[in-house]
Order: sequence, then C-alpha cells, then structure tokens
Amino acid sequence: MKIGRNDPCWCGSHKKYKNCHLAFDEKLKAYEEQGAIVPTHDIIRTPEQIEGIRKAGEINTKVLDKVEQYVKEGVTTEELDKIVHDYTLELGGIPACLGYCGYPKSVCTSINEVVCHGIPDPNRILKSGDIINIDCTTIYNGYYGDASRMYCIGDVDPKVRKLVEVTKECLELGLKEAKPYSFLGDIGYVINEHATKHGFTVVRDICGHGCGVDFHEEPYVSHIGNRGEDMLLVPGMTFTIEPMINMGVAEYYEDEEDGWTISTADGLPSAQWEYTILITETGAEILSR
Repeated sequence: MKIGRNDPCWCGSHKKYKNCHLAFDEKLKAYEEQGAIVPTHDIIRTPEQIEGIRKAGEINTKVLDKVEQYVKEGVTTEELDKIVHDYTLELGGIPACLGYCGYPKSVCTSINEVVCHGIPDPNRILKSGDIINIDCTTIYNGYYGDASRMYCIGDVDPKVRKLVEVTKECLELGLKEAKPYSFLGDIGYVINEHATKHGFTVVRDICGHGCGVDFHEEPYVSHIGNRGEDMLLVPGMTFTIEPMINMGVAEYYEDEEDGWTISTADGLPSAQWEYTILITETGAEILSR
C-alpha cells in the first residue's frame, strides 16, 4: 500500500511521511534503479526498536563482562554456562540460546578446533593452551543482543594466539566498512583480504545475520565478498559481524551425535569474534560486544 505524503511515516515516528522517510525512500529507489539490492522496510528498525535492541545489547555485554572474570584454567564450560544463565536472569533477561531449536544450554563455548556452537560440558575443563570462544545472546523485553569473545588460556602457542588476534582485527576492519550507503560486500572483502594475507581461511557458509527483533533475521552477512556488491547498508539496519577464521582449511563438519557442534575438517584451531551493530547516519554503533 502506497503511503501518502501527509500520512504517518511507516517507521512509527508519528511524523508525516514527507517530513520523515520520504527522501530516504526516494534515495533507496534511485539505488535500486541502478541495480543495487536495497533493504525492505522490515529490515530497517524504528526508533522504538532501536532503543529496545540497544538495551538488550547493553545487558548482553554486561553478561559477557561478568563471565569473563571466570574464564581461566581449571574451570569447566558447564560452570561458565551457569554463570551466564544466572546473571542473565538476574539482569532481567532471557538466555536466547537455551531451547533455541533444541539447543540445550544458555551459551555456546567453542574450544580450539570447534568453529562454533560448542555445547557446555561438565567434563570439559579449560586447560593451558586452549583458546575458547564464548558466544552469548540475550533477550530483553522481546529484543535481542548478540556478541562473542575469544580467550587464550595460559600458555597458548604463538601461532594460535596470532589467529585470535588476526580474527579480532578482521572484525574491526569489517566494522570500519559498515557505514551508510556502502555495501555488505565491502565488509566481507576486507575480512577475507586480511585473513588471507596472514595465511588463514574464512568459513564461508556460517555468517553474520540481522539481529534485534528476532535472533536470526535478514540480511545474511557473508565474511567473504566483493566491494560494491550485496545489500546496500542504510541507517537503521542492525546485524552481526562475526568472522570465523580457521588456521587451516575453511571446511568444517557438524557433530552427528549432538547436531550442533561445528568443527574444522582438519582439526586445526578456529577463532571468532562478534559484535551486534547499528548502521547510523555517520557510521556504525556497536550495540553489543
């Protein structure tokens, strides 16, 4: 249904369309006529949604800050899961992972060759030399915040430590490319270029995603791409950037028994860092880190 110039804007601002998003929509139409993939209105957040997603992200960041104090040698991943679960509830949130498509825990703990979706286990004790990714998602008042961090436990091989550092650099480089009227392909391009330059590979099929109103939404955020390609980035979009970088081959496999754990095909280490971001008028705001 076409919106009239004097009708309330679709974004929920209660302003007239002509004074709110009319010029914005006309700009998107011009990009589309030039062949760009432009986001639909349901991908662009309203002011109310942005505030809700921002608050969920703040709580998710607090949960990661809390559990970080306990990520050390001798701790089990089950203990880390309990800390995440209990503190999320204490802050008034809900652990989004728990029960999601049958996932049995409140957080993902991915160690060494596990790329992602590692399930906390009372028998898996962190030991010197391990690297671990803790991936946490929080629901607060119906909105979602999602982020993950890497940790090096004790005496980690310098080559593995470099993998962790380069992966963080990939995330930060991708973040710099996340600006209005650039493209998702710009993000994937710099991530893949930086990882490859250091002799690492990028996991292709497990990517970032729209996040905020639901756990996983459009757009699909590849960490391999070409400049000027894929979806146009515009103010109001919220999504994750979460490069998964492997020391060896990019290929992986899924554990047939638990149906979740993704590991590298060659058994070599993998690392991941993740932010949820908002595209603003001037760049990107990190909503959860």
